Amino acid sequence: MTDTSAALLEARGLTFLRRDEPVFGPVDFALRAGEVALIEGDNGSGKTTLMRVLTGLLHADEGSLLLYGEPLSVERASGELAFLGHQLGLKLELSPLENLRVAAGLFGQRKGVSPASALASVGLAGYEHEPVRRLSAGQKKRAALARLLLIPAALWLLDEPYANLDREGIALVNRQVERHAHEGGAVLVTSHGAVTFLNGAYRRIALAS
Repeated sequence: MTDTSAALLEARGLTFLRRDEPVFGPVDFALRAGEVALIEGDNGSGKTTLMRVLTGLLHADEGSLLLYGEPLSVERASGELAFLGHQLGLKLELSPLENLRVAAGLFGQRKGVSPASALASVGLAGYEHEPVRRLSAGQKKRAALARLLLIPAALWLLDEPYANLDREGIALVNRQVERHAHEGGAVLVTSHGAVTFLNGAYRRIALAS
């Protein structure tokens, strides 16, 4: 049973090594419902590696990682968190609508949200049946953002979500993040620090390169 009083995600002394050299760490933070945190750092500071550790795809060499107060694992993370990374996780031969239906079948869907309405919310109305491989890079990113709106995960991990987006797309991400936090979710975002969002209403977690 999920412990709703615990932090959604908590890192304690989290460290990742490569060839016995630290890629990042130690990192400590707790992310609770309604919070947004921005992980900042230059290229090579370990932001993407940290995200992969937080999803359970990589294992930290030191420290602990808790999801709702319990040790995180890939199995426990499934359905509890949604990850948007450089690889968007879309099947290129399927349409955006088909991709979202697959996601809903695996993870369920948020009350009051359908695959079609999620796609319309990100500006892909009219592209629902187009194979993803024919979409532009920005449209593919929007399809992945629609998946965030659809599945009911409370914790969003967004690795450089502004890549391949124009000003309108950046504003779309900001609105989604703000709304998700307002509705009781939590969001962890990586960025080079070039994009300011949510009027500064976020915490900063700095990774030194």
